[in-house]
Amino acid sequence: MSNQSQEIERKRGIYQGRNKSSAYQDLVWTVATASNTDLGIVEQTRQTLKTIENNLVELGSDKTRIASAQVFIANMDDKPTMDKVWCDWLGDNPEHWPQRACLGVALEGDVLIEVTVTAVRCKE
Repeated sequence: MSNQSQEIERKRGIYQGRNKSSAYQDLVWTVATASNTDLGIVEQTRQTLKTIENNLVELGSDKTRIASAQVFIANMDDKPTMDKVWCDWLGDNPEHWPQRACLGVALEGDVLIEVTVTAVRCKE
């Protein structure tokens, strides 16, 4: 068992009643959407993934340690475009690719994509 605290570590976001990230022992959970919803699917995806990456680093992980991801997309016709951005972001090493599900859902306002991931913390 790790020497890390047994407390859940939580990182505040901007919304009431929820946090942007949390961690417990060796696991990290985080969620993000684009900060600018006036953009199309490519830029919203890039912004969302950059936020995911920053949130993971803040809690001692990184994108190569994502174990599971769920992508919620407002228009499934945008999935091939989103997939290209996703694959470019992850890179070519299949050892760094997580298990992933992509679901078409109704998202709030002009949000085109929301991503949530579970990752493993890096060893100290």
